[in-house]
Amino acid sequence: MFNKLFKKPKEETSALATIDKLNETLEMLEKKEKVLQKKISVEIEKAKEFTRRKNKRAAIQCLKRKKLYETQVEQLGNFQLRIHDQMIMLEGAKATTETVDALRTGALAMKTIQKAMNIDDIDKTMDEVNEHTENMKQIQEALATPIGSAADIDEDELEAELEELEGAELEEQLLQPATTAPSSQIPAVPASQRPVPAAPQRTAPQSRTEDDELAALQAEMAL
Repeated sequence: MFNKLFKKPKEETSALATIDKLNETLEMLEKKEKVLQKKISVEIEKAKEFTRRKNKRAAIQCLKRKKLYETQVEQLGNFQLRIHDQMIMLEGAKATTETVDALRTGALAMKTIQKAMNIDDIDKTMDEVNEHTENMKQIQEALATPIGSAADIDEDELEAELEELEGAELEEQLLQPATTAPSSQIPAVPASQRPVPAAPQRTAPQSRTEDDELAALQAEMAL
């Protein structure tokens, strides 16, 4: 059975149909079991009734039928166990089949990818990429090469001229006079400690002398 399940997708559909059929059979057995359980209950009640009526023979017949029903219930229970076991096996086989199919699909996809990525094609592609890269590098170097007047400039002369400029700059820095040290500043005296300047003294005006008065009088007469 398991070998057949792994052959074709149609057989997977058959497995699903088998599981459905087993479910239907299981439901049928459960219904029959319920019916038998009811019959067993009826026979027990009838046996009790015949016992109360002192009809021993009829009560024994009821117990015999009850025993037969119980035997059938036990058989139905065994059938249900077998069906459950079969369903578990089929469901496991179905899961295994789906897993194998998934792995097979992955393997085919990997095989297709590997065919698309042939190692010889990859090497050829890498050689082309390297060739294009080298060509582009040469083109960029050709474009960067100076032409015209710029091509005639001697790089060694420019280096020598730059060294002369650097030497002249260094000589000019050495010839500059040294800067004088800043004079020390006298610390400021707080206002509270400064001496208060003395107020200027006013001298009393001196009185005119007789000679001054005489000279002034002569000046007036001359006018």
